[in-house]
Amino acid sequence: MSHLKKIIYNCKQATYLIEKKSAQRLSFRETVELRIHLYGCSFCRLFSKQSAVINNMVKELFNSSAGSGIHLDDDFKKELQQRIEEELNK
Repeated sequence: MSHLKKIIYNCKQATYLIEKKSAQRLSFRETVELRIHLYGCSFCRLFSKQSAVINNMVKELFNSSAGSGIHLDDDFKKELQQRIEEELNK
C-alpha cells in the first residue's frame, strides 16, 4: 500500500494527531498528513470538532475552579492518599 493510502485510511493515526495537536505543535509532515486525512474522512472531522469542544470545556472548568478558591477537604486528601498507597502496595 502506498504511503498516501496509509494516510487516507488510517483513522487511528489521525485521531492521535488530533489529540497531539491540542497538546503541542505538529511537525510540518504531521500537519500535512492530518489535513489530507481530514479532507476525505468525515468521521475524523467530527471527532476533531468534538475533541476541541471537550478540551475547551475542560480548560474553562479548570480556569473557573482555580479562581474560585475551591479546595479539597484535608480529610478527603488523607483518605485519597491512603487509597493510592494501598493500591500501589498490592
